[in-house]
Amino acid sequence: MKFRFGLKSAALAAALAAGVSSGAFAEDKTKVGFIMVGPINDGGWNTQHNEGRLAVEEHFGDAVETVFQEIVPEGADAERVMTQMALSGADIIFATSFGYMDPVNNIAAKFPNVKFEHATGYKRLHPNVSSYNARFYEGRAVLGHIAGSMTQTNKIGYIASFPIPEVIQGINSAFLHAQKVNPDVEISVVWAYTWYDPAKEADAAKALLEQGVDIIMQHTDSTAPLAEMAKAEGVYGFGQANDMAAYKPSPRIASIIDEWSPYYIKRVQAVMDGTWEQVNSWGGMAEGEVVIGEITAPVPAEVKAEAEAMIAAITAGEYHPFTGPILKQDGSVFLAEGEVATDEQLVTMDFYVQGITGDIPN
Repeated sequence: MKFRFGLKSAALAAALAAGVSSGAFAEDKTKVGFIMVGPINDGGWNTQHNEGRLAVEEHFGDAVETVFQEIVPEGADAERVMTQMALSGADIIFATSFGYMDPVNNIAAKFPNVKFEHATGYKRLHPNVSSYNARFYEGRAVLGHIAGSMTQTNKIGYIASFPIPEVIQGINSAFLHAQKVNPDVEISVVWAYTWYDPAKEADAAKALLEQGVDIIMQHTDSTAPLAEMAKAEGVYGFGQANDMAAYKPSPRIASIIDEWSPYYIKRVQAVMDGTWEQVNSWGGMAEGEVVIGEITAPVPAEVKAEAEAMIAAITAGEYHPFTGPILKQDGSVFLAEGEVATDEQLVTMDFYVQGITGDIPN
């Protein structure tokens, strides 16, 4: 960090010696970095983070410069990329995948004057590290309601990425709300062990279809599952992270959209204002960070109205998707009648709710 300061000091001295007003440096652009685990054209998670980056450019105009690196594995490569961004003058770096958590904290220790923001993680080991997430389980509740209402076979499939609390929350929320409208519903979970791998995601969708599911949900990033669903008659799915509008009106009948733009703009503004502080942000529908995309015509008007009412209630803080009574898979009580889950209970969730069969992999 002394090295970066020295370069800026030398540049300032040279400019003053040349008779350039130091006021020119007040117009230096704020440099904003992003690293993505997959390609920015994946049509899902990474596309949405890139949309957030573009929103920063549009909002701040010439006052910012954004840089990004896509397809960065979660490990040593992430440390290398963030080091290069910091050395190139980045003022703030957004690391947009769970597996960047340790690399972020390792690099933040070496660049205390650079702000680091880590998506979906929980470690903030240095004062220049913040974490941010979205309450995806709110959107999963709405999609679960639609899925439970739409299935004809009473079999819903779910393509899961990794067995972390964020993903487990979504499975549980979707199932609970599908079961509320359809007590006979079953859910089959396939663990893909990837965030983005179209071939693996397509294989997972095929396996679920062979099991007789007619609704598929996903917590992976590509449109491959929807492409597989499009080949089968009477099978429906949902956009994940991105609207995935190319598959409207069917098989994509709704979507959960991750809207990162408000958070990114707010945090870049804080850097500019000198007011940036370490936070652990967890926004949802109320903050405009979880959005349900258009519910299309295959969904009956009554079901659509029910889904919209749920969205309104969650947004207003009148309904929480994890409200008791809720039992764990083993029959023990998770939440008593009327009890609402705390954030601590949610971020440590490592169990299925009652009614889901199978085990969560270690």
